[in-house]
Amino acid sequence: MNKTCQSIRDLPGIRAIITLMVLLGFLTAFSGPAEAAASPWVIHDEARVRLIAAADTAGKAGDLNLGIHFEMEPGWKINWRFVGDAGVPTSVDWTGSDNLLRPEIIWPVPLRFSIFGLETFGYSGEVVLPIKAEVERRGEAVTLHATVKYLVCKDICIPHDDVVRLDLPPGVGTPSPEGDLISRFQDLVPGDGSAIGLSLEDAVLTGPLAEPLLQVAVRSTVPFDTPDVIIEGPPEFNFGKPEIRLEADGRRAILSVATAKSLSNDSVLEGKRLVLTVTDGQRGMEQTVIARFASPLTVSGSPASAFLGILGLALLGGLILNLMPCVLPVLSMKLLSVVSQGGRARRDVRMSFVASAAGILFSFLVLAGGLVALKAGGVAVGWGIQFQQPLFLVAMALLVTLFAYNLFGFFEIAMPGWVGSLDARAAGHGTGTHSLAGHFMTGALATLLATPCSAPFLGTAVGFALARGAGEIFLIFAALGLGLALPYLLVAAVPGLAMRLPRPGAWMVIVRRILGLALMATTVWLLSVLSVQVGPPAAIVAGILLLAIGLTLWVGRDGRGLQRRAGLGLTALLAVSVFALPASLGMPQDPASRSVTVDYWLPLDAPEIPLRVAEGKLVFVDVTADWCITCQANKKLVLDRAEIVERLTSENVVAMRGDWTSPSDEIMRYLEGFGRYGIPFNAVYGPGAPNGIALPELLTVNTVMDALGRAAGNGSADTAGLNNKGD
Repeated sequence: MNKTCQSIRDLPGIRAIITLMVLLGFLTAFSGPAEAAASPWVIHDEARVRLIAAADTAGKAGDLNLGIHFEMEPGWKINWRFVGDAGVPTSVDWTGSDNLLRPEIIWPVPLRFSIFGLETFGYSGEVVLPIKAEVERRGEAVTLHATVKYLVCKDICIPHDDVVRLDLPPGVGTPSPEGDLISRFQDLVPGDGSAIGLSLEDAVLTGPLAEPLLQVAVRSTVPFDTPDVIIEGPPEFNFGKPEIRLEADGRRAILSVATAKSLSNDSVLEGKRLVLTVTDGQRGMEQTVIARFASPLTVSGSPASAFLGILGLALLGGLILNLMPCVLPVLSMKLLSVVSQGGRARRDVRMSFVASAAGILFSFLVLAGGLVALKAGGVAVGWGIQFQQPLFLVAMALLVTLFAYNLFGFFEIAMPGWVGSLDARAAGHGTGTHSLAGHFMTGALATLLATPCSAPFLGTAVGFALARGAGEIFLIFAALGLGLALPYLLVAAVPGLAMRLPRPGAWMVIVRRILGLALMATTVWLLSVLSVQVGPPAAIVAGILLLAIGLTLWVGRDGRGLQRRAGLGLTALLAVSVFALPASLGMPQDPASRSVTVDYWLPLDAPEIPLRVAEGKLVFVDVTADWCITCQANKKLVLDRAEIVERLTSENVVAMRGDWTSPSDEIMRYLEGFGRYGIPFNAVYGPGAPNGIALPELLTVNTVMDALGRAAGNGSADTAGLNNKGD
């Protein structure tokens, strides 16, 4: 028997089989369960689908990296988020999952499918739809239960509702083989284009108002191969396949897309929000623009000329911002800067005003950087949105109050020696207002306090910038800052304007006290806005703490040694307490939950507007905020005037008010529909203007009356008044 077994083992084929079995035994013994980070396939004749994860456990970081993995048979396809002319988008329902928060599909670059004159978008072959999600309870197991709803099409379309399930145990695991697959398709998700060498030059409408041609100009650092653009816009419009024109050795593409109404209505594309997904093979870029009419994009240099025009508007808008009501609270900062120059050397005057201008430009670039970061994160952005954040209001109130206490003489800012060497400080004045750093801070603070306001031309420039990429945002905001800084630069160029002022003396003490009171008034205004956002208790306690800071500084102003250190420590503690209030005493209020203080103003309801217009009524919209000083000026000087109130309360007029004091996605989307990213904003709708007439930032009685007349379909405000009172 032993000889027989030995002879069998000596056979070459048998030896190979035994060796293979031993290897398989080792692999089975020392490897984990197969496909621990993937669900079983759900298999159909035309496609199959499964759920995969980038790691084999839930991990401890709180983030989950998942994917819906499709494999289609040749010729079959599934749909993208936007199907085009026909179909149903692919979707995932996570009902039944446990310990899962905010799962979201991030879509890779799709393909275009042209069949029988219909344009659709989707994927063929193999695709992973990456899923970004979070766990609700860190350190615990995650149960994933997904119902994948998709339409798989070839000559016919077959709907599927496939359930895929995956359990991820707790603990720190290891990356799964499926992680590389998910990562490969994550790299195909369109961004702003900067990482892959794509940039949007311009997107304009040309031709007739009813069915215009949309032209999109795109640049590439490498020659284009198969450029395309997918347009997601109002559902009442269809967008065709683009005609492509390549220039600049294939590095510039003009994509011309025909538009047509799919519904019988009077809507127009101008002013609507469009999402453009530009593709070139597996490269993709996604940008949001507001449709606007302009000259056709036929000459390579024309977009640059248009951009130079926008820069000119930004420069002018920044200059006009100096005259807007919202800048009045910082007038004291500017006035103190000018008064302190009397009798100083020409070089010192010039350098101090250059420092103030540098502070303004620096602040605008910081604002631009913040908006770029928010936009990249998918957050709705707009001009002055920082005033919607309670912590920003607290920081500004604290900073302005400290400036006021400094002017009152409660404390002095001792600048480092290297700063003092840069600027010859006036003898006997240790307030820091004569240092270059002090002038720089004055300019920076003036900018931040000026941003609640929108000036003529500023809204156009900001709207253009925020619909473009990071480069355009930085350039346009730099032009805005340069415009605001022009008065400072003028004095720097002609320092004699400031040198003619009297030399600083005893009279400066009185001026400083008056200006300090002006800054305290600004603090009161900031706290009033905070009160609206987080409630009166938080604002009242914040005000008490700010007064306590002043009392502490005043008592310890002549202290030395331990007394001085104790006073500074108490001041720092009080300042930290001020910052802690918004989170501890109140929460930001939903604008929709705020009551309308005047009974004839209804809350803004954008979907309701066309219904009221269809009834033959006029709709007047006012988007405002408590932090927008220009908005308050418009109310006092125009909207609250007796003749305007009489018109708005007439039977045929509906007045709607949107409160943007706190963040509101609905209001942001409404403003974007007009290509606006800041307030004040007013519009009038009516039978003669179903898509609305946007009014200028600064209102007048005649402007409002004229817009109401045109919206009613009449030629003048007088006839509009007769119609409004009739019926």
